[in-house]
Amino acid sequence: MQGKLLAIACSTMLAACSHNQIVSGPLQQGASPSPAAVADKAVYASAPASATANPAFWPRAASPSAFTDAATERRIDALLARMTLEQKVGQLIQADISAITPADLERYPLGSLLAGGNSGPYGNERAGAADWDRLVREFRTVSMKPAANGVAIPIIFGVDAVHGHNNIPGATVFPHNIGLGAARDVAMIQKIGAATAAEIAGSGIEWTFAPTLAVPQDARWGRTYEGYSSDPALVASYAAAMVHGLQGVLAAGAPLDAGKVAATAKHFLADGGTVGGKDTGDAVIDEAELVRIHAAGYPKAIDAGALTAMASFSSWNGVKNHGNKSLLTDVLKGQMGFGGFVVGDWNGHGQVAECSVTQCAQAINAGLDMFMAPDSWKGLYENTLQQARAGAIAPARLDDAVRRILRVKIKLDLLDNPLRDRSNYAAIGAADHLALAREAVAKSLVLLKNNGSVLPVKPGARVLVTGPGADDIAMQSGGWTISWQGTDVTKADFKNGRTIWDGISDAVRAAGGTASLSATGDFAARPDVAIVVFGERPYAEYQGDVPTLDYQPAGAQDLALLKRLKAQGIPVVSVFLSGRPMFTNPEINASDAFVAAWLPGTQGDGVADVLIAGRSGKAARDFTGTLPFRWPADAAAPVTQPLFDLGFGMTYQAPAQLGALSEDPGIDLAAAMNVANYFSGGRARAPWSLSIADAGGKRPVAASSMVSPNGDISVRSVDVTVQEDGKAFIWNGNGSVIIEGPSANLEEQLRGGAVLSIDWRIDAKNAAPAQLFFGDKSVSLTEYLRNAPVGTISNLSVPLACFVRDGADLANVGTAFRLEAEAGLALTLMAVRIDSPMQQAACPEAVD
Repeated sequence: MQGKLLAIACSTMLAACSHNQIVSGPLQQGASPSPAAVADKAVYASAPASATANPAFWPRAASPSAFTDAATERRIDALLARMTLEQKVGQLIQADISAITPADLERYPLGSLLAGGNSGPYGNERAGAADWDRLVREFRTVSMKPAANGVAIPIIFGVDAVHGHNNIPGATVFPHNIGLGAARDVAMIQKIGAATAAEIAGSGIEWTFAPTLAVPQDARWGRTYEGYSSDPALVASYAAAMVHGLQGVLAAGAPLDAGKVAATAKHFLADGGTVGGKDTGDAVIDEAELVRIHAAGYPKAIDAGALTAMASFSSWNGVKNHGNKSLLTDVLKGQMGFGGFVVGDWNGHGQVAECSVTQCAQAINAGLDMFMAPDSWKGLYENTLQQARAGAIAPARLDDAVRRILRVKIKLDLLDNPLRDRSNYAAIGAADHLALAREAVAKSLVLLKNNGSVLPVKPGARVLVTGPGADDIAMQSGGWTISWQGTDVTKADFKNGRTIWDGISDAVRAAGGTASLSATGDFAARPDVAIVVFGERPYAEYQGDVPTLDYQPAGAQDLALLKRLKAQGIPVVSVFLSGRPMFTNPEINASDAFVAAWLPGTQGDGVADVLIAGRSGKAARDFTGTLPFRWPADAAAPVTQPLFDLGFGMTYQAPAQLGALSEDPGIDLAAAMNVANYFSGGRARAPWSLSIADAGGKRPVAASSMVSPNGDISVRSVDVTVQEDGKAFIWNGNGSVIIEGPSANLEEQLRGGAVLSIDWRIDAKNAAPAQLFFGDKSVSLTEYLRNAPVGTISNLSVPLACFVRDGADLANVGTAFRLEAEAGLALTLMAVRIDSPMQQAACPEAVD
């Protein structure tokens, strides 16, 4: 689920929306099918791209007979006969806890609530299980109050528990799905599902938006780590196991056990097949490929009894899936026999053609059963009610959607026992769950190089542990950990968590050696081996999309550390943390051993179990993980010529030497990474970096909230059009906001009349001087800011020629943006880029 994807707005100041993303209203504040079942790809070779599925080409499946029974359907018939239109429409609406109160349910009979990626009970993202349980009960109690007709339908409550119950401090956080795919262990997947369900249910919640059944084909996609593999057969093999782990096996006439939760097969369909790996993008593929690759997991999940499914934000051949009737109704509910309900993703209905976040009968008519309308729920309820009254939504379609929702609620015992005590706070972070997570970490590791058999580390060794990920719970856990992007996680959030350093240090000492942790890689006593833990910083969808598979910009610093240690004759072991395979040939060359560790979660001991030998001279476990994705030989994407193919992985039992690798990225990195796109999606775009500075020095902006060294500038992430797509800066004194990076030559852009284009929202202004620098030259923004609108998105386009007239050297630009200002200014930055002028732009005028 998109953490907090809000309305996608079209603006002349922002990137143009496609025809099927237009939103009305004001800007608003997340086993392969059998050959017989698949049409031959040649059928489509000469046909135009279509977004209308032919059910005959799709595999058959069916929700099990235990999903419902005649008595249940008669009960639903009786309820439908008594329910008011208001109650029926209410069942179709899901609101986020950040935008609704229990009292609201007394007036608006909504059917569901969720807690999005950055929502916690009572405004506290770090609330414990008891607070979650209390919150759910408070809302549910109000929803149980009968209306005048004597009918009350309790709410169903859902969360994104996608690698364990990742919403709660102290919970068991398993490796992200990409690591579980590397483990290739179906039985373990079911155990992980069961442990996760116990912790979710233990906090009073009955529904999780998992498993993700995406089959990512382009690892530039920021959600790649949510997919088990690029191999549809592997994804299919896991689908039923995870559903059974979460829900158990459905029993006829009986609700789910108290320690089980409803599963969600998501995101239907081809979220991992979009062009360029763009989140919420378009899968431009024929139907045969759609079926063969991207539908692989759904028949297995449906056959296993998945109670819900989630529609994808993405499109298929230009049509948004939230509004594609052929996929949601004809295929999913028809050919695949899905008997549960289809929920939308975060305001995803607002992206359907001619829809807005508060009005979209088209999505319901297409087969969506429940809108996920986190902050738009009230307007959506009122408009959907009006549309139902007017016949824009047929009574039969409305009743079908409500029937499906009631069917699931009955299976969860919500109608007969809505306040059922599911709480089991001791399940949160239970010892056996932590042990299972540790096992999963060990099984997920993939050995890509081990020259000289430097691994396992010998007993009695002196070990240096370094690198930014060595003692960092956030880096090893990744996104969707406590918060949506996972950037603010600390050790304090997981008292039972173990960093990779924790595990290595204990294992080395237990084997008679010594271990030291160094942030810089410096040491007092020469080590026998250095273990360097580095990789990607946490991210989730949208913000995690990248233009190439090249590992940077942090990679440059990490590579320098590897080379420095290597130059001193110290054997180097690299432990690479990432949510995707990446071009790391330089780092592999600078390492004696290289381990793909993915995003292992909170139980770092699992790394030590494989890397460190005990006193016997053997590690507790050998490497068993193999690549779930192709590992790239260069930075191009998608990967067509891999360095290591699917299923590759070395072991101690079969040692091999790896020769020197080409360090040529194979593409023009500067062009591919678009050096003229400096800031978007709430962050500086690689290879550029964002900093704030005052008289006390400069500080990189990495966390969600921080201040400059002397406190003269503060910055935090904010939602403008999508979640955390802006950085809000407040000047409390004199200071600068800076975007800088490698020197770039923009002389050609200058000749084309290009402009420095800035999308922002001025939140407060002063009359003090302000200067905008590009390179080492500036223009005055004092007059511009004096007249700029406050509180609305605006664009400033400054011709590059304005900087050149004062002597800027556009052949060597290392500072792409520097805004110097004084106390009283506040603004939210959304985008900084080089653009062709849409109209004649003038230089900002200086104050006389």
